[in-house]
Amino acid sequence: MTTADMLRAEGEARGEARGEARGKAEGILVVFEQRGIDVDERSRELIESCTDLDTLNGWFRRAFKLDKASDLFEE
Repeated sequence: MTTADMLRAEGEARGEARGEARGKAEGILVVFEQRGIDVDERSRELIESCTDLDTLNGWFRRAFKLDKASDLFEE
């Protein structure tokens, strides 16, 4: 595999991970929307800017239980 091939593969992997993170963030926002919970700008920013899939997966699971979007970030 050439250096160019390795760089291309790495770029594709990063793009896929970003896409997956974007999709998970959108899922969190949809859960809140469907539950009738308003999402303040700060919470929306934090959700949409997160790229860590483990964090997003945890937030997604918690989004079903919370009454306020801002509670998502509290331990």
